[in-house]
Amino acid sequence: MISFIIRRVLFGFLVILLVITSTFFLLRLLPGGPFDKEKKLPEEIKINIERKFHLDKPLHQQFLIYISGVLKGDFGPSYKFLHRTANDIIKDTFPISLKLGLTSFILSLFLGILFGTLSAFRFGRFFELVVSFGISLPSFVVASLLIIIFSLSLNMFPPALFEGWKYMVLPVITLSLGPILYIAKLTRTSVLSTLQEDFTKFAKSKGIGDFRFFLHVILASLSSVFSVAGLLFAFMITGSFVVETVFAIPGMGRYFVLSVIDRDYPVVMALTIVFTTILVFANILSEILYVIFDPRAREKI
Repeated sequence: MISFIIRRVLFGFLVILLVITSTFFLLRLLPGGPFDKEKKLPEEIKINIERKFHLDKPLHQQFLIYISGVLKGDFGPSYKFLHRTANDIIKDTFPISLKLGLTSFILSLFLGILFGTLSAFRFGRFFELVVSFGISLPSFVVASLLIIIFSLSLNMFPPALFEGWKYMVLPVITLSLGPILYIAKLTRTSVLSTLQEDFTKFAKSKGIGDFRFFLHVILASLSSVFSVAGLLFAFMITGSFVVETVFAIPGMGRYFVLSVIDRDYPVVMALTIVFTTILVFANILSEILYVIFDPRAREKI
């Protein structure tokens, strides 16, 4: 088990390094630059700005300078947000994205397992129709519908910003709807498979109570959910670009979109590293949980 974890962690660091390298060079190979949208600058001023941010050096030297800074925990200054560094932006935006993502994840996990288990025993056909329709809806469509109904028509919740629990309701629903349905579908499939296992039939034949049997089936079916739980959690923190943009939430996703548009290289790189690190280690955590909860997986490592 220890060797399995070490292999996964080392591979994770390799993935992060590859993402950093590819993102760095791709950003600089794109046409245009970070200051091209500004009004026409005198050539002397432009040269001084590029010298200040090391943009006048060859690409390989820029990369080495950047990597040395990253190893020291310094992601560099923002090109667009004056007097702010990429570290400052991460410090300000990460707690907001984490709060939004963690709340959505807990809600998705709880409701997904609940609905999936119940649908395995009842409402199978209706459940399949709801899941097929719900998963196909893009998040910006869900967000727009929620704003029209609950903000503009019923005036129940604010349509934007992130200044209290009321501001969280619509973004959390938007972000968690798809994962709830996905987890529910996964849970239902796993429960139906578990019900066909010999150990489940044996437990039922012994005459155990309905609640104990219900709990027995759920626990035996959770390995498939845990195998994707880490990635879903990472998705909810890192994949909320649309939700944060629609609801004007000052999280990492919104700043990432703005930074890509503005060619703010240090901020794009810093947020990419954060996103990649979360995804990689969430995936490692999912694999570890899957191995722990599924004895069959332990035999393969």
